[in-house]
Amino acid sequence: MYAALKTSEAAAQFITYARDVKQLSAHTLKHYQRDIDSFVAQLEPSDADNIHSLKEYHVRSWANSLRRKGLAPASIARHLSSVRSWFQFCAKRFGLSHNPAAGVRAPKQARKLPKAMDADQINQCLVAPSESDLDTRDLAMAELLYSCGLRLSELQSLTLAQIDIQQRLVTVTGKGNKTRQIPIGGVALDALKKWMRQHPLAGDLQASTPVFTTRQGKALSPRSIQTRLDRLAKHNAIPVHVHPHMMRHSFASHLLESSGDLRAVQELLGHSNISTTQIYTHLDFQHLAKTYDAAHPRAKRQKGKA
Repeated sequence: MYAALKTSEAAAQFITYARDVKQLSAHTLKHYQRDIDSFVAQLEPSDADNIHSLKEYHVRSWANSLRRKGLAPASIARHLSSVRSWFQFCAKRFGLSHNPAAGVRAPKQARKLPKAMDADQINQCLVAPSESDLDTRDLAMAELLYSCGLRLSELQSLTLAQIDIQQRLVTVTGKGNKTRQIPIGGVALDALKKWMRQHPLAGDLQASTPVFTTRQGKALSPRSIQTRLDRLAKHNAIPVHVHPHMMRHSFASHLLESSGDLRAVQELLGHSNISTTQIYTHLDFQHLAKTYDAAHPRAKRQKGKA
């Protein structure tokens, strides 16, 4: 028989474990803390005083309240995932007899296909407006996003130690602290070399030097990267809003289209689950369907026939 344990104490120990043992990012820890606090806040004081007293209906009531507040299904799913992970920890650490969140599911959400540019748009986008240092840097960022399928956070935190020019490889640590190596394409490598020659710290480059910096040698912020990429796309008359994740989606869909190797795409993207990567098969099918409709002589109905 386990002694009563306050939810606040159980939550604090979970966050400490997630930070020190699992070494999760500050961003993930913030979401965990916020989601668990949201759940605990709607409990009666007597229930909040003992985590062993919590039942499925407590979680279900909370999830319904989130829905009534207008939270999107994806947001509710994330809230539930945070609390589910917390209860799993409590079962191992404090002998919680069951996971009250195990049977609670978020409302179904429509599956949105990621937006990707076609090859012509990519070629149109990846042209520097000028030979200036900032335009050279922006092109190198865009080339690396598309060539390697990097996440925004991976590009923003990139240091020289992670780039192997000789082997044409970049090493990044993505979600879940998972490290992967990705080949750098020839065009992207040339763009990167050109930028490094103009790097503000070119005379004193260290392993810890950020790859993409301001003119003062400070690492670019994620927001600055997004803004500069969109500026590059607008200058090159791309008719859609271009963001780093669109470059990643384009990388994945074009690679799958040319290779058909879903497992390879999974590894290069750093997905832990193949089901996450499978969404790109839908993009690939969309491309095939458009090609069929445009090229096949019997794709369109003949006039006057049903």
